[in-house]
Amino acid sequence: MSVHSFPRCAAMPLAATLAILTIGPAMAQQKRDLFFWLHEINKASAVMVVEEKIVPKELGAKIFNALNATVAKASQPGAQRSGNYLIVEKDLIAAGGPDVTRLHSGRSRQDIGSTTQRLQIREDVLTSFDELNKARAALLALAEKNPNAILPSYTWGVQAQPVTFGHYLLSFSSAFARTSERMRESWMRLNQSPLGAAALGTSSFPVNRPRLADLLGFDSVLENSYDANQVSPIDSGAELVGNAASGALTISGLIADITAQYAQTKPWILMAEGDLTGTSSIMPQKRNPSGLVFVRAQASNVIGHAQTFMFVAHNVSPGMSDYKPFIDPKQGDQPNNVIKESSLLYRDFAALLKTLVFNAPRALDEVNADYSMTTELADILQRDADVPFRVGHHFASEIVNFGRGNNLRPAQIPYAEAQRIYVEAAKHFGMENATLPLGEEQFKRGLTAENMIASSKGIGGPQPAEVARMMAAEKARLAIDVKWHDERRAKLAEASAKLDDAFAGLK
Repeated sequence: MSVHSFPRCAAMPLAATLAILTIGPAMAQQKRDLFFWLHEINKASAVMVVEEKIVPKELGAKIFNALNATVAKASQPGAQRSGNYLIVEKDLIAAGGPDVTRLHSGRSRQDIGSTTQRLQIREDVLTSFDELNKARAALLALAEKNPNAILPSYTWGVQAQPVTFGHYLLSFSSAFARTSERMRESWMRLNQSPLGAAALGTSSFPVNRPRLADLLGFDSVLENSYDANQVSPIDSGAELVGNAASGALTISGLIADITAQYAQTKPWILMAEGDLTGTSSIMPQKRNPSGLVFVRAQASNVIGHAQTFMFVAHNVSPGMSDYKPFIDPKQGDQPNNVIKESSLLYRDFAALLKTLVFNAPRALDEVNADYSMTTELADILQRDADVPFRVGHHFASEIVNFGRGNNLRPAQIPYAEAQRIYVEAAKHFGMENATLPLGEEQFKRGLTAENMIASSKGIGGPQPAEVARMMAAEKARLAIDVKWHDERRAKLAEASAKLDDAFAGLK
């Protein structure tokens, strides 16, 4: 993906932006709009009504020809490609006479609409899943460049403890993996067929719903016919937009950290100058983080539209049109478009990651300029010298006060002052005649970030061995997700080919 697309994506209207979304080789061959999906549904219905003898085979051939005629007409330049069955049915009647409307036996625009929604959304979900996988790969590649470089981490916006670059980025990788897991879990509920539920109570025709599901590549039938059309669009939509919002929140968290660096005179992470950075029209020194702003805006759109869908669906009786995206497929807050937006977000986020430059010496200098390693000093006193934790904590806190008060870095604290401060800290807890139980070398080492990182022993910590283990685990999880995506794509392609064969058998 060319990074030149960033300004275009940010400025384009939603419909134009969605038009440039990469949707895979199979989808690129034909326009997969509502008309396309309606035609797929009609093909599956035609096969089923003939197989179940709801219509005779001779009529099946007429339906076959009429459906093909509607496709040919809709393929003409400037022709209408409606997703409304009643509009398309007029063309079917014109091509084959009123008898071809028996195709609609046991169906309603309600179950057609619910099925169209799921057919469309599942393609969007797979595209979004694929783009998320690519973004995760870009994040891991960035982490691998400097896995053990030390940098500051923050809580309450204040430097807290030193970690490593790999450890820091893997935290976001873990969050993305959870989003991927949620998307995979939701697929099981998404890829169920409502077709054959009719308006909401099925019909007296012997409609073979499992056969319809199989022809359209669904894994199963969404059984309760009232749920299929009227209830499931609400909770299914909420689940899907929630997944999209979850990924957007993770992205915006990382972007917030990077953006904060741009306020520094010497950032330890920034974007390489190029298409994603902009200059001021008046201030020569400015290098504006345009790419960060554009991606943050995309994340805001995903989160905002996801929340709007929740409000639209809230307090609406089942069966209303408010929460059903097939009523207005261009409406930005509907699930299919929220997911499309998330695809663009992941794509552009991956491009952004590839421009990031990490300055390891500058990051370490930032750590060494403050006192975020004093947690380990207190731990050393307890672990190696049997000093009560609160005593050691108080001593370390007073070291910080002294150092900051005298404009000293941790490495510049005189050992003699440390000894004096310890005596006073111990007296605070009623410990008389106490002396600092650490030698000068041990004290100095206890105030280094390198020692604190190396001393970490817990699972999931920033120590090199754990970072390497977690890196390998994240790569393995990503490989599984890539394989899952490819298998789902292949299964849908196989189902589409089988549908074409079965439909061709009607002629």
